[in-house]
Amino acid sequence: MGQRLEVVDVAGAPPVWAALRNEAEHIAATEASLASLLNAVILRHSELARALSYQLARKLSDQELRAMSLRETCEEAFASDPSIVAAAEADLRAVFERDPACKGYVQPFLFFKGFLALQTHRVGHWLWTQGRESMAFYLQSRMSELFQVDIHPAARIGKGAFFDHGTGIVIGETAVVGDDVSMLHGVTLGGTSADRVDRHPKIGNGVLIGAGAHIIGNITVGNFAKIGAGSVVSNPVPSGCTAVGVPARLVNCPTCDEPSKTMDQTLTDAAYDYVI
Repeated sequence: MGQRLEVVDVAGAPPVWAALRNEAEHIAATEASLASLLNAVILRHSELARALSYQLARKLSDQELRAMSLRETCEEAFASDPSIVAAAEADLRAVFERDPACKGYVQPFLFFKGFLALQTHRVGHWLWTQGRESMAFYLQSRMSELFQVDIHPAARIGKGAFFDHGTGIVIGETAVVGDDVSMLHGVTLGGTSADRVDRHPKIGNGVLIGAGAHIIGNITVGNFAKIGAGSVVSNPVPSGCTAVGVPARLVNCPTCDEPSKTMDQTLTDAAYDYVI
């Protein structure tokens, strides 16, 4: 695990589950103290959905909600909506591709708070759509307690999301996050009203949101935009632009291609510069 693994597709098939199992086998053979854990969480399962349901149940269960009940809930969600597992696979791949500190797939699957919080939310969101709001809130509460990530179960988050570190991320009820979005710790997607209205941000595809950024209100951040660390954004950000500062202003329009995948948080000379 000390050396970063290179993962390639074979005949166009998604490699995530096979790679995860191969890594787990290697670690179990070389680190005897982790063999039991790896066998229980990964190696004894036949597919990603079963391993993920076991892992979430293992992490989230407590004295009030036992692991078996939680596992059954996860498996029910995955069977009802296979796109949840497809999104989890895309999320796992996103962590490996965008985090240079990530050595493979086992690392985030077992240990990364951002990945585990996101998968908890995906199950919670399914429960919400089924009208099981109390159970959805229970998972939200456990997510916040364990991973320090607080996502309302009604919030919609696309596939291929990457929550780097995860700690302190807060996403409100009516927020929408597109595909392939990356956000670092301390990000808030917050509301500006006590009224029960659509009051949270709408984040486009491929957006990069830096650490500690606060995006507030029912505003749109366009596709492939970039939000600088520590910025406070309360007005729309056009596609392909960078917003930085308090209050945020636009710079670097257009910004770099696919900032969420390159994780490029640098700023060059401003193409234009005005407060938004």
